[in-house]
Amino acid sequence: MQVTIAGGGIIGLSSAWYLSEQGHNVRVIDQTDMRNNCSYGNAGYVCPSHFVPLATPGIVKQGLKWMWNSKSPFYVRPRLDIHLIRWGLQFMKIATPEHVEKSAIPLRDIAILSKKMYEEWTRLPQFAFSYEHKGLLEIFQTDAGAEKGVHLYGKAQELELNDTELLNYEQLQALEPQTRLNAKGAVFFRCDAHLYPNKLMQQLIAALEAKGVEIIREEKIIGFETKSKQITKVKTNKQVYDTDTFVLASGSWSREMAAQLNIRIPLMPGRGYSVTLEDSSYKINYPAVLVEGRAALTPMDGNKIRFGGTMEITSTSTPPRINRVEGLLQAVKKFYPEFDIAVPPIEKVWYGFRPCSADGLPYLGKSRKWDNLVMATGHSMLGLSLGAGTGKLVSEILHEQPLSMDIAPFNPDRFDR
Repeated sequence: MQVTIAGGGIIGLSSAWYLSEQGHNVRVIDQTDMRNNCSYGNAGYVCPSHFVPLATPGIVKQGLKWMWNSKSPFYVRPRLDIHLIRWGLQFMKIATPEHVEKSAIPLRDIAILSKKMYEEWTRLPQFAFSYEHKGLLEIFQTDAGAEKGVHLYGKAQELELNDTELLNYEQLQALEPQTRLNAKGAVFFRCDAHLYPNKLMQQLIAALEAKGVEIIREEKIIGFETKSKQITKVKTNKQVYDTDTFVLASGSWSREMAAQLNIRIPLMPGRGYSVTLEDSSYKINYPAVLVEGRAALTPMDGNKIRFGGTMEITSTSTPPRINRVEGLLQAVKKFYPEFDIAVPPIEKVWYGFRPCSADGLPYLGKSRKWDNLVMATGHSMLGLSLGAGTGKLVSEILHEQPLSMDIAPFNPDRFDR
């Protein structure tokens, strides 16, 4: 069977890995050179702890306050855009406590599955991507943050993430003796792991090519040929490819591609930024999320530290904004006061677009409109974390095998009924 995958990020490549393992002829098409997409510059988390979706009641209220502050951690660029308006209305409608409650188990389950798959990869000779199972700290500074931490800790226990601890300041500081922390405490999720995304992506591409997977770079998919309920050909700006099955995993460009197949998925690009220091004098032992600062820090690959964050809902054509990076590094300094990190020139800053669904859950599964289409997109900030698990599920969906978990909450047609 010939499988064509749109998208060369971690979701598309993970799908290619498992489908090629099943003996399929696999083709991956990406519009870029695949050297620096969103799967490269993220914080590298593999995190069952992230069971709260982006669409929460608090983020809507906070987002409205932050809308006119271009340095804020969550920023929606005001503009007249029908897709943004539709996405925003769905986001506000779905962002309820009930939605948060219902989303926790499926987000936990796909993250645990993905972590298991990454751990299997680490045992293969072609992979050495600095995977470390050290845990993750969610650090809070305020009484409100502490209250949220207590709630998060309780929910983690309810979800049987039992290796979670609530730390006071002294316990937190003892974990990071190299630098002073400005905080009240933290939730310590020992269940989490992290890796170096750059190595993972480079090694995965090399491993796929060694297995005979056809990887086509710098070609843009511009259309399809169909017959009955089958996608038969994929058209790019350079040529036409026959296919038996099509996997849509094109990240922040998925809404436009789905529309070509008469499928509506509310999805907006959410741009994030990161700065990576190598051989820096600043040291941390553990990855950390800064609750009030909405920033992330990760020690990587032995000699690196990455600072990442912000969620900028904008178009993929909007130029990057250095003030987003200023806000990110200012947030870091509030928690790590000894970290005097100069804002680098924009060419030294990584930025990329995360595909944000309207409810914070992926679009994963078959669409009722096409018999040979599998959708795998909309993972928001969790693309890398959920990548290997999503790829495994794509292969199970395509083969109509028993699934590793219930994917009903990820139904790609849930907004198109």
